[in-house]
Amino acid sequence: MMRFDSALGLESRRGPLATTLKVLVYAFMVIVFTGPLVGLLVSAFSKTLDPTRFTLWPDDFTLENFVQAGNKNVYHYLFNSFVVVGFGLLLQMLVSVFAAYALARKKFRGMAFVMLIMLATMMLPEEIIAIPLSLVLADMPIIHADLIGTYAGMILPVGAWGFSILVMTEFMKEVPVELEEAARIDGAGELRIFFGIILPLCRPALGVIGVFGFTMIWDQYLLPLIVAPESSMWTLPIALRSLRSDEEVGIGVLLAASLLALLPSIIAFLAFQRQFMRGLTSGAIKG
Repeated sequence: MMRFDSALGLESRRGPLATTLKVLVYAFMVIVFTGPLVGLLVSAFSKTLDPTRFTLWPDDFTLENFVQAGNKNVYHYLFNSFVVVGFGLLLQMLVSVFAAYALARKKFRGMAFVMLIMLATMMLPEEIIAIPLSLVLADMPIIHADLIGTYAGMILPVGAWGFSILVMTEFMKEVPVELEEAARIDGAGELRIFFGIILPLCRPALGVIGVFGFTMIWDQYLLPLIVAPESSMWTLPIALRSLRSDEEVGIGVLLAASLLALLPSIIAFLAFQRQFMRGLTSGAIKG
């Protein structure tokens, strides 16, 4: 049976005093981490907002904030975000698993250089590559297509992420080579080995890159700002900035839009929670 201890070592302590300490520490953690979320949830459904008062239930429950958010095209921006994150995450995961398989299982010249390039891309702030990226998207090399003002312009740049590739590469290296060799002896081809043996064993890593990839794409601000010249192409993070600067929009509408922007990330984590936790702890429990 696997046992996890906290960094404070509270699990090893017994007695009434230790139990009281545990309750106080865990209650404090719950308040700190869930308090802002509860406040946002309650305020989004409140008709009258009092920023100096915290309550677990709105005094004047209403859906008017969400109705007004719809009048401000928030649901259209939400749809744009789902389109970008849906196709972008699918492309990113496909690129990550195939690239990781090549790096983990194949030997070729320049592999160390490829890994160095991927690490370098993770160290560059988005602001540095904003201008070069806008020039590339305005005139794609070879095909000479203009992707400004298209969904493809927001999807293709997030299709490859160094973090996801590195996570998958390190996880695939831990898959026993004997399984692959046995499959080859039985006559299995490259694709059958990949989809039938390697990929199923990497489901915990897929959960990790799925959660982090979803959050990374969902929170993109600079890329949609570059690609979307018209408000009809905005994603929800850009729309939130616009709503914040609109004096006609009340705080309740802004909080309702913020809640809509937050919920998908929470749902994504809950959906991949088991694989996510297994992926994070698999390296720690080996050996």
